Amino acid sequence: MPRDHAYYAKALEGRRLPLAFVDLDLLKDNATALVRRAGGKPIRLATKSVRCVSLIRRVLETVPGFQGLMCYRPDEAVRLRERGLTNLLMGYPVVDPEALAELCRPPSPVTLMVDCAEHVELAARAAQRHGARVPLCLDVDLSLDLPGLWFGVYRSPVRTPEDALKVARAIAASEGVFLAGVMGYEAQLAGVPDASPFAGMKNLAVRALQRGAVRAVHARRAAIVRALADAGVSLSFVNGGGTGSLESTRADASVTELAAGSGLFSPALFDGYRMFRHQPAAAFAIPVTRRPAPGIFTLQGGGFVASGAAGPDKLPRPYLPEGVRLFPLEGVGEVQTPIAYEGPVPLPLGAPVFFRHAKAGELCEHFRTLLLLSEGRVVEEVPTYRGEWG
Repeated sequence: MPRDHAYYAKALEGRRLPLAFVDLDLLKDNATALVRRAGGKPIRLATKSVRCVSLIRRVLETVPGFQGLMCYRPDEAVRLRERGLTNLLMGYPVVDPEALAELCRPPSPVTLMVDCAEHVELAARAAQRHGARVPLCLDVDLSLDLPGLWFGVYRSPVRTPEDALKVARAIAASEGVFLAGVMGYEAQLAGVPDASPFAGMKNLAVRALQRGAVRAVHARRAAIVRALADAGVSLSFVNGGGTGSLESTRADASVTELAAGSGLFSPALFDGYRMFRHQPAAAFAIPVTRRPAPGIFTLQGGGFVASGAAGPDKLPRPYLPEGVRLFPLEGVGEVQTPIAYEGPVPLPLGAPVFFRHAKAGELCEHFRTLLLLSEGRVVEEVPTYRGEWG
């Protein structure tokens, strides 16, 4: 059944606006597509792109090919563990001693991310408080330092085999911790669209840079993994990639698992990739509150701007009805959002207009619950992290 304005307006009839929803049928299609794109390698689900326990469980339990979670906050990881979820990896270093102590608590410590001796020392100290043996993951930086351009993100200081071995030696010399894995996230491949409607000719430069980066990224990650193996380190996993780079990352023989999450919701930024297209499974609805002039409508709220460098690509994107346009000088507002629309769908006061967030899980920071839809009707209402934990 086509997902048009009438489809979602009917499914959500009588519900108070604003609201956010996830189309479970499209979510399942996207999850299946991600597994297919992974080419047989398991996918560790990146929780920051979902931020809803119910949906995380649904994917892990119903879609073969997903295993384990990459968490983004220490309190989140602790709460997911309390709910029985296992194989948890922190995607970022934690430096708060009390948070580390919670993460290291037996019988199932969370795998901690490290990239320097100081991180190792903090982790070891927390592990020793519990007499635990805590797995660590070494975060390897895969950014490329090109003439006049840092192609990637400023992340880890570990860029060479020698850097990795230095941290590995610090781990080996510390009680209570051991090196279990390596993560090498190629942000310049996984997180940079190559067909963005906002980039124009810049897309051509991005494509050229990405083509040249793949071999260098694979070579650096493989060299570090090989150096660790030669030093006697037995790794349980090597993680890489993201929704935007599954095809290229799976081709790296050193990688044992991929990471993905955004592709489940397929937010607006992911319309800007040439090599794949997932279905828009998540959106939010805000109501018409005014009609200032013919063809112009004012909506309640909607100013949910995504993180990162500010620009039009970080704004929520009008979704349905087709033909809705934002005004460049106003964009989306915290209190109200004006739109231009002259299409056939009537928009009386109170009517919903649907938007897609630029990024995936960040949508859940603005709503306490998600309505779950299937076959054109609401089947469940579930809390987001915000609604469940505040």
